[in-house]
Amino acid sequence: MTAGVNVGIGASTAPQALMAVDHAAIAAAAALLEQGALVAFPTETVYGLGADAENPAAVARIYEAKGRPSDHPVIVHVAPDADLTYWAAEIPEQARQLAAAFWPGPLTLILKRAAHIPDAVSGGQDTVGLRCPSHPVAIALLQAFKGGKGGVAAPSANKFGQVSPTTAQHVRDEFGAQVGDGGLIRAVLDGGASAVGIESTIVDLSRLATHGPVLLRPGHISADAIAAVIDQLPAAPDAAAPRASGTLASHYAPHTPVAMLDGATLALTLAQLKAAGRKVALICYSELPAETAGVVTRLPAVPDGYAYALYAALRALDRSGADLILVEAPPQDAAWLGVNDRLRRAAHGSTGIVHGLLNHQSPIRN
Repeated sequence: MTAGVNVGIGASTAPQALMAVDHAAIAAAAALLEQGALVAFPTETVYGLGADAENPAAVARIYEAKGRPSDHPVIVHVAPDADLTYWAAEIPEQARQLAAAFWPGPLTLILKRAAHIPDAVSGGQDTVGLRCPSHPVAIALLQAFKGGKGGVAAPSANKFGQVSPTTAQHVRDEFGAQVGDGGLIRAVLDGGASAVGIESTIVDLSRLATHGPVLLRPGHISADAIAAVIDQLPAAPDAAAPRASGTLASHYAPHTPVAMLDGATLALTLAQLKAAGRKVALICYSELPAETAGVVTRLPAVPDGYAYALYAALRALDRSGADLILVEAPPQDAAWLGVNDRLRRAAHGSTGIVHGLLNHQSPIRN
């Protein structure tokens, strides 16, 4: 199978639920997974880099391809009718309630890992992250893989710490020669642009007796939506919380430095950077004097639309040759929590970058 396997109609504007699935391509991809190979595939959040979750050697190839630290866990994706008791030692009632409410969908549950599940997927922890994605291509792949009884370990299909991919082309751009018959990634299934655009919400349910539910990573499914199902608002992460995908301080970052500023100071800073001869790429959602920036991307002023477009915008602006990607800080209310989380991690370590550029220091690229 080559890098150009296409599944579905491949149009970013098409409703994913209406996609026609190429079952021959799905069967071929499932066979590759069963052989221990890596396959990139679409989910409703971002594209994942998949391997057989019960094959430690295959999971190790994910870490090799991404350059991912071995103690950073991955999420296991399962089919809609999967038996959770196979994967988890304990299935609390709250887990059953959340799965019934939000699966298939962008919610990952952290549960105590069953003893026979390899610790390769959990970074050596006694927990496992489980998710059932809603993208029709992902569902078809999971149902074909091991007759629907297997699990596919799949972090985002990008180099570790970089911007997650939301299209098949992003995956190919990211890995280049590693994709195809002779590469680590044997196939890329194309299911169009991911509808959500940021990674799944992660909730820890492995310590309910001592900590209650804990929101490890915000996403499309809000803490309030979770509380409406289990009658308890998830707590913020604590120091003893399980490690989880995408929760390091620096993550989701392009090579070009990223800085966020509120609207009150953004226009002045843009003007100062322009006067200093700096090329700035701007992401904004409000009406700003855009002529002061070199390249401008205006995203929707609503959280779902902003999240859908964010990673594609970061990737495009990363290729613009700018010294800095400047982001107008989004609103701080609960609906924007997932977006702000991703932007805060993308901009981590950029303290002083604007001051440095104004003082003719060279930007440090990731």
